[in-house]
Amino acid sequence: MNLQEILKVPDEARDLDWENQFFDALLMSKIKILSPDPQKGPDGWPYLLAETALDATEPSPQVVNWLAKKGIGLVINPNKAYPDFVFNYGMVWHCKETGLFVRPQSEVPAGTVEVKSGTGLHAGPPTPEYLPDYVRAILKEFLRDQGVLAPKILVMSQDRKHYDLAFSLESLGNPPEAEHSGVAEAISWFLPGHYSLVLVSEKGLPPFTLL
Repeated sequence: MNLQEILKVPDEARDLDWENQFFDALLMSKIKILSPDPQKGPDGWPYLLAETALDATEPSPQVVNWLAKKGIGLVINPNKAYPDFVFNYGMVWHCKETGLFVRPQSEVPAGTVEVKSGTGLHAGPPTPEYLPDYVRAILKEFLRDQGVLAPKILVMSQDRKHYDLAFSLESLGNPPEAEHSGVAEAISWFLPGHYSLVLVSEKGLPPFTLL
């Protein structure tokens, strides 16, 4: 099915298969930019608004590449009661790097993270493939705007299969535990959905590096 046919599927009938078809068709289609400037969404984040109009002229991959360098999300068909899709920034840059907006569910780690003493913990700075330099710069700018001037990060794994991106609580100013979920939720907008994000003290862990 082409993109227009895919979008005719009722909202209640849209499942993971529909989502994958939509992603593939979108990347092979052109979209129409509704405003040259990003707009703030209900969640407070900046988004470029676009339509899947018949007179669309902008190739989607080019738009995605541009958004990835700017730290902006994407909303498709925002003039409907509910947009057809909202892409956070993490989905955008992950698509630029890999051609995929999301990873298969089988690759998404589940559950909580527990660093056990005495176990083999593999840790180090993120690679450019895991966290590109331009993404780090955009995330660093966001945190600086929040008053976090020197955020520190570490990538950790206990099985070398699932990796956790850890942010140093000390470098974030040691926010109260009640605020941890809000901080993590804000940072997660900048990351792909399959990334596991943790806020943790540096004590007892390998050295963190500056974001």
